[in-house]
Amino acid sequence: MRTPWTFRSLLFVAILTVAPVVYGQSEPTREKTRERLGALLARVGPDVKIEFQQSTKNPFNFVGVLKEGLTNSDTLEVLVMISAKQTISIQAYPHYKGSYINIDKARNSQQLLRKLVQLNDSSFLFWGADDTGDVFTGYTITLESGFPDEAIRIVLASVRNSDKYVGEMRPSIDGTTAP
Repeated sequence: MRTPWTFRSLLFVAILTVAPVVYGQSEPTREKTRERLGALLARVGPDVKIEFQQSTKNPFNFVGVLKEGLTNSDTLEVLVMISAKQTISIQAYPHYKGSYINIDKARNSQQLLRKLVQLNDSSFLFWGADDTGDVFTGYTITLESGFPDEAIRIVLASVRNSDKYVGEMRPSIDGTTAP
């Protein structure tokens, strides 16, 4: 006669119990990550000319704006997000002529999408669009090997380089060319 709690059943329950900790980030760990990231952004932000603030909408997000040294973008809105899955995502949304670059509002959407895909093969940061069609560039960093201070600093310093790619997108966005 088999008992309902076989070794296999107990192992399955143990895996289910441990899985969220292994594959996700516990709330206290995520909060420690937020504290460390906030301190890093306060320290590195002035060097990359971005002043970060904790988001009022999501306590695990930080928001900053790069305004200096841009030729094609008005600003680059930078969002740094701590996920529950042990990652930090850095996304920069270019503002062009007073608004986000949006695939659906571009003069040539197909050409813009093609350019985004091509840039993914040639630029350090990847390019994409969010669920509203707004274009962004970004980088996702895993926390599995610890907190990567230097990697985050390098990615944030690289955000400003995205402005030149906005210049390459201008023919698709509104038909103009970069200066």
